[in-house]
Amino acid sequence: MKSRRLSVFEMFLILVAVLTTTVVGCGVNSDTAPPQKSYPALEWFGWSHFRITTTDGTVFLINPWVTGNPDSSVSLDEINKADYILVANGHRDEQGDTITIARNTGAKVLSGGYELGSWFIQKEIPREQVIRSNPGNWHNLSGVTVRVVNSVHGSGLPDPTIENPYGGPAAGFFITLQNNYTIYFAGSTAATMDMQLWGSAFKPDLAILPLNSNRDPTDVAQMVRLLLTDNPNLTQVIPHHQRVEPPAGATTISRPYVIWETLR
Repeated sequence: MKSRRLSVFEMFLILVAVLTTTVVGCGVNSDTAPPQKSYPALEWFGWSHFRITTTDGTVFLINPWVTGNPDSSVSLDEINKADYILVANGHRDEQGDTITIARNTGAKVLSGGYELGSWFIQKEIPREQVIRSNPGNWHNLSGVTVRVVNSVHGSGLPDPTIENPYGGPAAGFFITLQNNYTIYFAGSTAATMDMQLWGSAFKPDLAILPLNSNRDPTDVAQMVRLLLTDNPNLTQVIPHHQRVEPPAGATTISRPYVIWETLR
């Protein structure tokens, strides 16, 4: 039988089977401690909480929602190392336990919106630990390049203050590791034509895209189509905002896949 390259959404289906156990990425590790590997590792801890461990052991957390996350596979006590926390917006299920983890570990927090960073400082994360950013910025974090891009979403705060009533713009992140492997974490965005530009400019190898229960499957399929613009690198797609066991009637992976087949 002649072999063939898997399509992006076929990889999407396969990867979710792995994700619903514990881990996906270059390395597989069933322990909750950061992997000690000679290659980068990507782990999913439920909802939109991911951990990236680089080849030199630098640990990045993305949207670390643990408390109240029904699918969290880690507890706060098990998160004892983090160097950077990337927070896409101020919503409770995305900024999650950032404040507690930053205080406990000394991690630096990169906020997708400047105002969200100001709110973190007001909530007593030390100022020197907070990197207040905005879409259009880029940062070199221990040899990892993080580009902040816009997200078509909100950034309301769970405890707004007079000084910081709103989290500013919502964001996504393009994360380029030391080996030039690029991960796009989209945040909770809707599809936007900007993805065509980003696919061409940043050429992600992996896209982590939102697939909440009421997400229009066409929206997700179009994200993939746009990110493939001038980009032969994209071979893997992973969902977030997806329950391990989606509720009845929820948008699941098979529905964007069917639409994707009509767009190919």
